[in-house]
Amino acid sequence: MGMDVGTLLVVGGSLIGGGIVAGLIAGLLGVGGGIVIVPVLYWLSPVLHVAPEVALHCAVATSLAVIIPTSISSMRAHHRRGSVDMSLVRVWAPGVAVGAATGGVIAGFLDASALAGVFGVVALVVAINMALPKTIVVAESLPASRPANYAMAGTIGFISSLMGIGGGTMSVPTLSLFGTPIHRAVGTAAVFGLVIAAPGVIGYLWNGQGVEGRPPFSFGYVSLPAAAVLGVATVIFAPMGAHLAHTLNRTWLKRCFAVFLAITAYRMLT
Repeated sequence: MGMDVGTLLVVGGSLIGGGIVAGLIAGLLGVGGGIVIVPVLYWLSPVLHVAPEVALHCAVATSLAVIIPTSISSMRAHHRRGSVDMSLVRVWAPGVAVGAATGGVIAGFLDASALAGVFGVVALVVAINMALPKTIVVAESLPASRPANYAMAGTIGFISSLMGIGGGTMSVPTLSLFGTPIHRAVGTAAVFGLVIAAPGVIGYLWNGQGVEGRPPFSFGYVSLPAAAVLGVATVIFAPMGAHLAHTLNRTWLKRCFAVFLAITAYRMLT
């Protein structure tokens, strides 16, 4: 269905603006741009004439597709600064990938309200964590047990794939709980974003084949035009966010973003 020029400008501007914010947030806070992209796409779905029952599936899948180039861009920027823990990546990556692939497949069998509930609850938890004045630390290092690490990594991959978010939204708070310095947690999370997005998006591509009510020019649940616009914006701005992460006092920004997440969670849960 065609759009008039005014609507096209609103949609295009929203996607570009959302991509810029998502890229900056991905690099700056390490929470993954998907926590911004999913709400933007979901709120635009009525304008794009996407059926309500698949709107969130399309938003999540498109977000994961965008996270692939965004994570690569952010990961390279953090790696140049020496803030990626490759030994942890080697331990966690298999569990994260398996969890993400499982989440991508299972999401196709969940209705929109269940998917919105998952997103809303996790967004609220992340908002509360960001609003806290101090980072809670439960141990000085991660458990030595490999099964415990696989379980944590798999859970992060599974939930992140269901929500269409990069690994940072869950892995940064988790790593911080175990005493990982914030800059190292943010840099390492950029790698997990790629490990989550690649297998996760494959599940959504497979599940979305032939489903009615998707946006035009979709592959599976992924909107190719939206992914292209968002992807360009996020790739450009993610390195800027990574640079700012090493220069800014982020307390005020975390609290502002916590308010945004709380509002998003409320809208998803009501």
